[in-house]
Amino acid sequence: MTQDTNKNRQIVLAQRPVGAPDANTLRLETSDKPVAGAGQMLLRTEYLSLDPYMRGRMNDSKSYAEPVAIGAPMVGGTVARVVTSDVEGFSEGDWVLSFNGWQDYAVSDGAGVTNMGTDPAHPSWALGIMGMPGLTAYCGLLEIGAPKAGETVVTAAATGPVGATVGQIAKIKGCRAVGIAGGGEKCAHAVNELGFDACIDRNATDFEVQLAAACPDGIDVYFENVGGAVLAAVLPLLNPFARVPLCGLVSQYNATSLPEGPDRSGAMLGAFLVKKIKVEGFIVWDSFPNHYPRFAKEMTDWIKEGKIKYREQMVEGLEHAPDAFNGLLEGRNFGKLVVKVGAS
Repeated sequence: MTQDTNKNRQIVLAQRPVGAPDANTLRLETSDKPVAGAGQMLLRTEYLSLDPYMRGRMNDSKSYAEPVAIGAPMVGGTVARVVTSDVEGFSEGDWVLSFNGWQDYAVSDGAGVTNMGTDPAHPSWALGIMGMPGLTAYCGLLEIGAPKAGETVVTAAATGPVGATVGQIAKIKGCRAVGIAGGGEKCAHAVNELGFDACIDRNATDFEVQLAAACPDGIDVYFENVGGAVLAAVLPLLNPFARVPLCGLVSQYNATSLPEGPDRSGAMLGAFLVKKIKVEGFIVWDSFPNHYPRFAKEMTDWIKEGKIKYREQMVEGLEHAPDAFNGLLEGRNFGKLVVKVGAS
């Protein structure tokens, strides 16, 4: 399916999932293309970002943001083109970073929209390495993790857009970077392409043993975005005064009950206490609202200098977004997951 100049496709939340989203969770609808009025502009989506936080927005529960309403389009960051504009600072043909959600067209008054100009070099990168995931890695590691040269930094989901960036920044700062990923291909990519010192397959039968061997001096910074069994393996290796930036717990997003086995919460909190470990959760735009300019300059320089490499997985077609999103929650993606919605 391709974009229509007169119709607007939307993928809406049809019902709230219990556990993993299924075929009944999201629904594709088609309506007339919206019309922008005075003081507004019409945006046509080119790229849609798929991110783990979207699973939480499907739930009707109190969180840092309102849940998506039943029948409303799924939320999501987008890169779009301006079709028509009556908003100062935006002209027809401009590329913009916006929040159109899972649909072809959206009307905006310009609030929260960033003009990227008429010819950005890598427009979809604004959803990844130069956007929320890159900023999350940068602020979480440098502001909360505060790594020092010679320390060991471990990150889960090491080939995802956040984890891959964490490990590479750790190397720039003179640290030992150890990744955790799902599968040999991803682990090899982390070491051979991204420059990690080691990367351990979380599916290996001796995962805990391999992780301990890769961290002979313990772990000083653990960048947490997975939780579950990975956190359980990391916990005994954390050094006194270790720092744990916490930006996500993707292993738990589809859970409908507590995990089987003993309750580890007491041991976890006990370790935090005895080892005097700092754990800080953060939502990057709320926690670090003024850091983007500094991040953008440093990240741009690092990319130009070849110190940061970036991998993107592009899915063609809005209609394939639901399946791609489920794959993201299951760890099937390899790199930043983006849906190519438009034809440009």
